[in-house]
Amino acid sequence: MRKSKLACLPAVIAVALVALVPGTAAAWAPADSATVKPGNMTFTGGAQCTSNFVFQDSGHVYLGQAAHCSGTGGATATNGCDSASLPLGTPVEINGATRPGTLVYNSWIEMQADGETDADTCQYNDLALVEIDPADVAAVNPSIPGFGGPTGLGPSSAMLGDTVYSYGNSSLRGGVTQLSPKQGIVVSSDGNGWSRTVYTLTPGVPGDSGSAFLGGSGQAIGVLSTLQILPVAASNGVGDLRKELAYMRSHNPVFSGVRLVNGTEPFEPNLVGAILGS
Repeated sequence: MRKSKLACLPAVIAVALVALVPGTAAAWAPADSATVKPGNMTFTGGAQCTSNFVFQDSGHVYLGQAAHCSGTGGATATNGCDSASLPLGTPVEINGATRPGTLVYNSWIEMQADGETDADTCQYNDLALVEIDPADVAAVNPSIPGFGGPTGLGPSSAMLGDTVYSYGNSSLRGGVTQLSPKQGIVVSSDGNGWSRTVYTLTPGVPGDSGSAFLGGSGQAIGVLSTLQILPVAASNGVGDLRKELAYMRSHNPVFSGVRLVNGTEPFEPNLVGAILGS
């Protein structure tokens, strides 16, 4: 299978941007006024990606992105066990935040530090966490734009033929948000469950890297990682979120308590409604 990481876009082609952990869902900012949320563009070292889910532990709030969003290799540098990344501590600009976030976890960096050798894990474990500055936590809402949710962490089963939903925010779309909501189906399982090949109309494009994927009941199932050439042209590889989180928790005790935050908005699996509401 030929594939390449969804290349993160250089900042020069990006459109201009508007430059205590909550204990319950009620503590999050209202979804219609929150400025920091899944689907926001992130910029790491000048490269643009799309954030996926909100996570938290006992003292911090995080926004997820793909590990390769901080990669320093080319689009074909897809193996996290031998591909270079910007270091932990790198500032990450988050669209809608008043201050940069901080790259605090990166699966590529973790795997290399651990000496990981499993081929599937190396190829598909593609998750990073960006800690949101405390000054911006009050502006966070965890709901996925257009669809609502997530309603929990999804299973690692392939769900072949099942419907999935996503929200990409590539700068290539020039700010046309009606093209961001996507619906598709799972066409295969890859890497012993580490990844799914998903076909959506329209497919993810460079800059959508890291965006969230939801299953048919609104559960968080994955992170957009690769642009597939085969077996289905213009399909996408979606890393399995449950496996990625399990790896992080078991290999780095600092993040053993990190959990997915459910959305405050009900899940609505309606593509037309998501497009019209964008």
